[in-house]
Order: sequence, then C-alpha cells, then structure tokens
Amino acid sequence: MMAKLQRFGGAMFAPVLLFIFPGIVVALATVFTNPDIVGSIAKEGTMWSNIWAVIETGGWTVFNHMEVLFVIGLPLGLAKHARGRAAMESFVIYLTFNYFISAVLAIFGSNFGVDFNQEAGGQSGMKLIAGIKTLDTGVLGAILVSALAIWLHNRYFDKSLPEFLGIFQGSAMVVMIGFFVMLPVAFATSVVWPIVQQGIMSLQTLMVKSGNFGVFSYIFLEKALLPTGLHHFIYTPFQYGPAVVEGGTTLYWIEHMQEFARSSASLKSLFPEGGFAMQGISNLFGIPGIAMAFYATSKPENRKKVLALLIPGVLTAVFAGITEPFDYTFLFIAPALFFVHAFLAATMATTMYIFGVVGDMQGGLIEMIAKNWFPMGANHWQTYLIQVVIGLFFTGIYFVVFRYLILKFDFKTPGRELATEDVGLYTKADFKAKKQRQQSSNDLSNRGKAINFLEGLGGYQNIEAVTNCASRLRVTVRDDSLVASDEQFKNFGAHGVVRNGLAIQVIVGLSVEQIREEFDKALKEALELDC
Repeated sequence: MMAKLQRFGGAMFAPVLLFIFPGIVVALATVFTNPDIVGSIAKEGTMWSNIWAVIETGGWTVFNHMEVLFVIGLPLGLAKHARGRAAMESFVIYLTFNYFISAVLAIFGSNFGVDFNQEAGGQSGMKLIAGIKTLDTGVLGAILVSALAIWLHNRYFDKSLPEFLGIFQGSAMVVMIGFFVMLPVAFATSVVWPIVQQGIMSLQTLMVKSGNFGVFSYIFLEKALLPTGLHHFIYTPFQYGPAVVEGGTTLYWIEHMQEFARSSASLKSLFPEGGFAMQGISNLFGIPGIAMAFYATSKPENRKKVLALLIPGVLTAVFAGITEPFDYTFLFIAPALFFVHAFLAATMATTMYIFGVVGDMQGGLIEMIAKNWFPMGANHWQTYLIQVVIGLFFTGIYFVVFRYLILKFDFKTPGRELATEDVGLYTKADFKAKKQRQQSSNDLSNRGKAINFLEGLGGYQNIEAVTNCASRLRVTVRDDSLVASDEQFKNFGAHGVVRNGLAIQVIVGLSVEQIREEFDKALKEALELDC
C-alpha cells in the first residue's frame, strides 16, 4: 500500500511542475502593468499594458485548466502501459463525468440545494470546465475520476474480445465501461458534493481562525511526511484545492496579486490564508543552516569533499526549491534530524506568520522573488525585510541545533563516516583504473544510465511498476534482494538510493524525466526481446 501511495505522489509532479513558469509569467505581468512600479507607461490602454495583458492571458492557461492537467498528467505516471492512450481515456471519462453532473443539476439541482441558473464561479459552487457548467469539485474531483480511469485502463485495456467485437477493444472498451461507471458516480457527486462544499466553507473559517497553530501543523506535517510520500495529501488540498480558500492558495494569490500589490494594507490582513503557502521558506533559510552544520562537523580531511557535495545541493534547494537529494542525504543516516528539520521549518514559518509574512512561497528563491518580493515590493517591502531578518536568524538556529545534535549523538552525517576509500598505497595502474571508472560514470548518457539502472534493479522481470517525482525514479520491484548496492548505483550515475522494502527510489536529479523515458524504452525493448 505504501509503495502505491508513493507512486501516486510521484505522479502528481507531472502536472505540478507545469505551474511554476506560468506563475512567474503572471507575476511579471502584474509588476509590469502596475503604474506604481513602472510609471505611466503601464496605465490601462497603453500599448505597453496591452502587450502585457496578452502575455498575462497566456500565463493563465495552466491555472484555468488545472483539473484537466491532473486528469491527463496522472495516467502518464500511473498507467502500467500505453500511457498516452490512458491519458486520452482519462480525459474523455472526466468530460463524461462533468456532462452527467451538468445534466443532473439542470433537472434535479433544486432537490440537492443547487441553483443551476446561477452564473458559474463565486459562491455558486459551480465552475466551467472545458466549457461544461458543472459542480466545482476542484483538483480533488479530477484526481478521483482520473484514478478510476487509470484503474479501468490497467484492468481492461488488454482484454481480448471475439473478432466480430474487436472494434470495442482497447481504449474503446475502457471509455465504454467508464461511461457506465460515471453515471452513478456523477449522480452521487451531485448529491454529496454540495454538502461537502458547505463543510469546506466551515473548514476554511476554522483553519483561518486557528491561526498560528494551524500554520504550524500544516508546515510540520508537510515536511514530516516527505519520506512516506504522503506529504502530497497534505499540501494538495491547500495549494490546489479548497481547504482554506476557494481554488487553492496558488490560484487565489495569482488572481489577487494586482489587488494586493496596490494595497497599502498589511499582506496578512489581505490574505490570512497565505500562512498555509509558506513551506518553501525552509528551502531558502533552513537548508543552508543544515549544510553549514554538516560542514562544521565533518572531519577536516573530508571538508573539501563535503563542500563539493553540499554546494550543488544547497543551490538547487535555494534557487529551485528541489530538496529531495539534500533531504535524503541525512534522512536515512539520522532520521531524528529530519523531524528536527520539520519542527524548525514549522516554527520558522509560524514565527514569520505572527510577524505578518504571508504569500505564495512554496518553491525556491526564483519563484519567491518573481511571485512575492518583486511584485509586492513597492508597498510591502517592510514585510519582506522582516522575513529575511527572521529567516537569517533561523539559519543560525538551524546551524546551532544541528551541530549540537550531530556532535552529541555522533550522527554519521557526510564527512564524519570512517574513511573506507583511498586508504593504503595504490599503483599508477590502480589510479588510472579508478579515474576511468569515474569518467565513464560521468559520461553516461541518459540512455546508458537508464539501462544500468534497469540492470541494477534486477532486470525487467523484477520490475512491478515505475514512476518518478521531481528528482527520483520510483520503482516497485518483485524481489528486493536482486537490487544492486548503493555504491553500484552511484557508479551508474545516481546520487543515491532510498529503500523501503519493495519500493526503491533511485535519486537521479533534475534529469529524471528524460531518464524515466529511456528507462521505459529499455523496459519495453527487454520485454519484446523476451517474447
């Protein structure tokens, strides 16, 4: 079950990664159409403002169709085969689901407490999805319908029918079964979801009123559950769903960015829900403190190597917000430190929230500057000054706490382990052989790495399922005893390996999507050769 949940979490990254660039585009458009920042050239009706209005419209593409992106993206990560067809089937089934809801509400809406004559949007509880007026089930509805579509695809896509019924095989069968499945699902949704919407409205009020404790709980759970892959279930309803604000914090911030930028009122009074969108702050201020503690506690003779290891990880975490490679450097060496990290991250975000810092701060420095500091700087620079001061203070706290705990409990963090390499005298031939091995690892193409990873995982017959997240290849194997050692995977070009029974995660880095494609090709070729 845990392996399946981790695969699901990894598949979530396919659509989520698409939100970063459009968010920056909309943020820049907000800046460049604000006369308070760029002057009279940005006044409404000028050529400058009209050009940026066009650009901003394009930036809204992803945010206006988030549900559809998840419906298409999840099958690409979770379908066992024919992933392209699975995505098409999922899209058709999702549209069918919404057409059914639209028809049910048009006829029986008053019986369910829904006024279907209202305009979609606002407090109506309805939304236009692909031109269909339907209940606003948000990303959650898209995920659930997509999950059903993926299950139908994996179960029925390869089913054979008699030759005279052959036209109904494959995608046609999946969509046909999906049609009949969506009938009761749509009707049940029409009955239940309006009640859920009322409950969500109450939850929004409760979470906002819980204030500091709510923010602390959210950030702590989002960080602490990272190793299990369950953190996706924490942030998704807040970030992309209706847990605390209609449409999720990401969409709400983008929609109100111009309004917030022009207002002189405090950001916290304008967007109190923004406390539930600050999990990226620890990337910026926490990770450097941890890195400094690792460096300070490493053995003097190992510090150059440790520095070479830490600098790329810190830069990736700070600028891109991708922390997995760095997190797993110490997670499985000293798990207690990871929960200390979660506690400090939650404390830092809550402290900032108390002092009025809110916004859409879920990624790295580039995204934070583009979506927060830059567009809001004119009227809210004091807020961000407070944020930086508190952040740097917590960088120091991270350093002191981690240094103390590492030394107190003698955790074998990078640079503190006993040297097992480079001990003894080596011949010139030994030196050349080692250099050659290192060079061959560095020179491996994505294709070569994928083939090596497949062999290291025990070959194609040992692969049960494959997906990926932002930096890791996630594989479920049939026999974990056939999986190669961590050192072998590093020789293949991996940064490391995380093992949890039959769930294996090969830490690849930001080229994981390309390697995943090559891995799938190698897996398919091996299967075909065996037939």
